[in-house]
Amino acid sequence: MSEFAIELKGIDKSFGLVHANRNINLKVSKGTIHGIIGENGAGKSTLMSILYGFYQADRGEIHIGGKAVAIRDPNAAIAAGIGMVHQHFMLVENFTVLENVMLGAEESQILNAGITKARAELKRLEKEYALEVDPDAVIEELPVGIQQRVEILKALYRKADILILDEPTGVLTPAEADHLFRILEQLKAQGKTVILITHKLREIMAITDEVSVMRRGEMVATRETAKTSVEELAELMVGRRVLLRVEKGEPKPADIKLSVRNLTVRDGRGVTMVDNVSFDIRAGEIVGIAGVAGNGQSELLEAISGIRRAASGDVTLNGQAIDVTGHADPAKLRRRGLAHVPEDRHHVGLVLKFEESENAILGYHGDPKYLKGVFLNIDAIRADAEEKIAKYDIRPPNARLKTANFSGGNQQKIVLAREMERDPDVLLIGQPTRGVDVGAIEFIHKRIIEMRDQGKAVLLVSVELDEIRALSDRILVMFAGRVVGERTPDATEGELGLLMAGVEGRKEAAE
Repeated sequence: MSEFAIELKGIDKSFGLVHANRNINLKVSKGTIHGIIGENGAGKSTLMSILYGFYQADRGEIHIGGKAVAIRDPNAAIAAGIGMVHQHFMLVENFTVLENVMLGAEESQILNAGITKARAELKRLEKEYALEVDPDAVIEELPVGIQQRVEILKALYRKADILILDEPTGVLTPAEADHLFRILEQLKAQGKTVILITHKLREIMAITDEVSVMRRGEMVATRETAKTSVEELAELMVGRRVLLRVEKGEPKPADIKLSVRNLTVRDGRGVTMVDNVSFDIRAGEIVGIAGVAGNGQSELLEAISGIRRAASGDVTLNGQAIDVTGHADPAKLRRRGLAHVPEDRHHVGLVLKFEESENAILGYHGDPKYLKGVFLNIDAIRADAEEKIAKYDIRPPNARLKTANFSGGNQQKIVLAREMERDPDVLLIGQPTRGVDVGAIEFIHKRIIEMRDQGKAVLLVSVELDEIRALSDRILVMFAGRVVGERTPDATEGELGLLMAGVEGRKEAAE
């Protein structure tokens, strides 16, 4: 029997002119947690997609437990003992936990018999791996940390010995992330092998046994985690030394640029998502909003930017009212100096079928510099896109490439470049570094600080507490649609975590 759960030998994969994986060799020891890190576009997701059967390698071999296997689709991966927990959960929201776990793996044509057997197996798995979940709970009513447990249970129910987790802590509170790590340690103790894809180097250092680094499609290093450092890993990822701290001077707040008073926003079901929220942002300051995803931050940004109608409240931009309860026009708000980097780049920030150059002007296509009479000036648009590509290091540097063919982090940089280069008075920015590598994070953070120092007012929403604490001059914490506390950037992670969970917020409200 091989000591390795996985061996990848000479894996090569190209998509047209893009060489995504170049002769990849990787060994993952059984019963370990193995991290894989790399810049956006380094080829991590492609490699894991090959291992899980989404893609087929052009060349190379996959060995599982010492035996060569052909993984032609996810069913073959599951049969080989591989499970994958995706960054965006693959759950049917109006199904119960038990129904989601069974879906696609029903073992009996008599449904009741299958349900009884599945319930017993689910109970065993919950007990063995400390993954307590109510099997009859409906997915959409569960917090994201519990939904993630359901994804893990799905994989274990399908007899997975190898688990791939893609950016698993992106939507978790610090406490939920710590609980996930305890679950992973328990899985390892039970002999499971875990592959962790993340851009959070601190998590790599905290939880993995070994870490492999990819750069530009190649595997450049594998290190024992105990014998490396965050600084070495960052340099291996990027190919140069990376500044891991955000350097910024004291803020110099001036006039109020954005004022929000008693804002209430409801979703399509009539559920209150933003509940009587008030705050001001001044020129020359960054106000960060911390909170677990789903606590009203997205709806807050959408209401201020004119995408979503508010139920009540008043918002002023540069002293002039925004009709947030009527028909606030996002195009007019852009002309008045409001720029918006949405949290969901795929559904709100980009048209994936458009070329990069087309997305680079999306929403600003009426600007005279992009026009030739009544027609678009294609040469000017592409020249402008090429400047942004160079300035923001967007890869591959091809303004004609369909946006769907860029990695998630490079798609994010397309949106950031479009909004930041408009020189707005107020910048609304949601999850600025979601899915972005450490080198690009350094650049984005510097650019946000530069905008503050140029006198811009920045409203920052992020689920990354480190990012909120590093960038913000003031921190507002949202829970269940309300601002439950305001803190300075030197607040501890534990203090902010309690507010994010609504614990301290209830105490402050009572006082």
